[in-house]
Parts: sequence; structure tokens; C-alpha cells
Amino acid sequence: MGTEERRRGILHTARRDGSVEVNALAALFRVAKETIRRDLHVLEEHGLVRRTHGGAYPVESAGFETTLAVRTTRNVPQKSRIAAAAADLLGDAETVFVDEGFTPQLVAEALPKDRELTVVTASLAVATALAGAEKTAVLLLGGRVRGATLATVGHWAGRMLGDFVVDLAFIGANGISRSYGLTTPDPTVAEVKAQAVRCSRRRVFLGLHTKFGAVSFCRFAEVADFEAIVTDTGLTSAEAQRYSLLGPQVIRV
Repeated sequence: MGTEERRRGILHTARRDGSVEVNALAALFRVAKETIRRDLHVLEEHGLVRRTHGGAYPVESAGFETTLAVRTTRNVPQKSRIAAAAADLLGDAETVFVDEGFTPQLVAEALPKDRELTVVTASLAVATALAGAEKTAVLLLGGRVRGATLATVGHWAGRMLGDFVVDLAFIGANGISRSYGLTTPDPTVAEVKAQAVRCSRRRVFLGLHTKFGAVSFCRFAEVADFEAIVTDTGLTSAEAQRYSLLGPQVIRV
């Protein structure tokens, strides 16, 4: 197997499994660990993966995006802590936008059930999670349903969302960067997220530390648009301080 073929195989494995480890790849492709490390370095330079201690995970792009099913199995403890901390920022908000994705879904499940609340979402998973809450009114945006994320997109969703003024929006992204802001691979998803930013009085970003420094295809917001960023302690305090200088409070849990 040639070098390029092996690197394509590594990328395919990373995208299929959600992450890869150097030891396992070395055994799979029957090459030295140092060869795999060089391969991962090259793939990272091309913006296809991001390296971790002992491995790497794929970077989402216009041509590749992990499914909701995959997201529900990865880093669940960290995502649960992030969601709980984000839900604590609700304050006196009566109307809330909850974005698509597994971590926002966990936020929805963490919202108080003992008070009147209206939740607007494009996510079928979020709507389903809240459907049985007696004091929660759920408004599901119309549009085309994306199979990968079970969320609606398109001009119907954007037009409906544009008619609202929402107190607080919980928003996720595929990448957040001090230079490029918040990004996501799909233009139709970016359109809904951008509309959520425009129609909300307050905005909170939530996401794992692995999202920081990652840049995807479509920019939909700036870091300064958010009052708070909630992430895990994998984001260093120094990097958190750099983001806080742009405006938002950075909460690491």
C-alpha cells in the first residue's frame, strides 16, 4: 500500500469511527507508529484531522459531517456537564431557541420543567425530548429534514424563525475561531443558525474544547455576538482568556 492510499485509509477510518489511535492504525496498516504519526501530521496540515494525545479525530468540512447518532456516543460526560452549566444561564428568559445537535439536546433536557417556557427549535430530537413537558411549549421550525442531524433547514425554517424575538439562544457550531468566528459545514444549516443569532436578545455558545480553533466552510456568527461560551476544561485557561477578551464570559466545566 502506497503512502497516499494509506492516508486515505486513515481518513476513512477516522470518519467512520469518529476517531483513530496511532497504535491501532500501525497494526491495521502494518507500519511503524512513527509512520502513522507522520501521516496524521500531514492530514492535520491539510485540515482533515486534528491530532490528540495518541491519535486524531476528523475535522468536519463541506464534504464531511458526523451524524447525530455518532455524536450521541462521544464525550457524553463532558457534553452533559456543558449542557447543565449552559442551562443554568437561563435566568428570567421565557422564550428559548435550542440549536440542533446532541449537546443542545442535552441543554433542552436540563431546562427547568416547573415553569412556563417556550422553546423554538429546528431539531426533531429536541422537540421529542421536550414534548412531554407540561409547562413547556415547543415550536418546531418547518422545512426540509436533514437525515444526518434530524433537523429542519431551508427558507421555511429561516422565515418562521425570523418572525420571532427570542430571549435566549443556545447555539452550537462545528468550529469556533478567534479569527473566523463560528462556522458549520452546510450553508443551509448556517442560514438557520445566523437567523437564530439575529432574532435573539442573548446568545450562549456551547461546545467541546475540540471545536476551538477549528474552521469549517460557512461562517454564521462572530465570537463577540455571544454573552457566554460554555466548554470543558480541555480548553486551557490561557486560551479561554483570549476568547474572553473578545467579549463573552468563558465557562469551563
